[in-house]
Amino acid sequence: MQTVDFKHFPLQAGDTVLDLGCGEGRHVISAYLEAEVHSIGVDLSLDDLRTTQEKFSDFAEPDNPAKSFGLSSANALELPFADNTFDKVICSEVLEHIPDYQGALREIQRVLKPGGLFCASVPRRWPEKICWALSEEYYNTPGGHIRIFRASELRGDIEQLGFKHYHRHWAHALHAPFWWLKCLFWEQQDSNWLVNQYHRLLVWDLMERPALTRVTERMMNPLMGKSVVMYFRKGAAA
Repeated sequence: MQTVDFKHFPLQAGDTVLDLGCGEGRHVISAYLEAEVHSIGVDLSLDDLRTTQEKFSDFAEPDNPAKSFGLSSANALELPFADNTFDKVICSEVLEHIPDYQGALREIQRVLKPGGLFCASVPRRWPEKICWALSEEYYNTPGGHIRIFRASELRGDIEQLGFKHYHRHWAHALHAPFWWLKCLFWEQQDSNWLVNQYHRLLVWDLMERPALTRVTERMMNPLMGKSVVMYFRKGAAA
């Protein structure tokens, strides 16, 4: 399930791309497939990194020297990279998990080259508030969401670091009701018929990408997209 839209985040041949908080690899692998880039994923979870490596094995191009892929376990507040290392940085659905998210933003600013692009996505405020209202366990789970962002305030935090915002969109409208159902039936979510049927619908949509659901989601995203996705360019004097 890709949240970043590479039409608004164009990758160039030779770019070095960081996916901070890569999880199980959706964007670090997508970046590798998108262009001839050096794609690096960072996450705290070794289990997630192992899963990412396993998924990537199906897409690796070992005979293509123009592309490379790497993974590292690291803290977002202490990235093991020199200043001005990356041409592009992705941080998707991560900042809501980090107590010192502003420290993570400063690290992103440090490792991104002047003029480089940064994409940040977080859960949209009103769909997320419904999740919190329906289930305390949703946000009290260890490693779970610890805040609900106002997109305008997060944009301001990023702009204060010398970034210029250039685009915004919303994503995953079809997934918002699924999470509301999971929260409503939190204790029985693994066995609840309605949750399971909706999950089957989402898997079918992801695998088959039928025109009907693709068009429906595009129309619904501005109203109820579960994620807000913002794009920035780092200033030369940042």
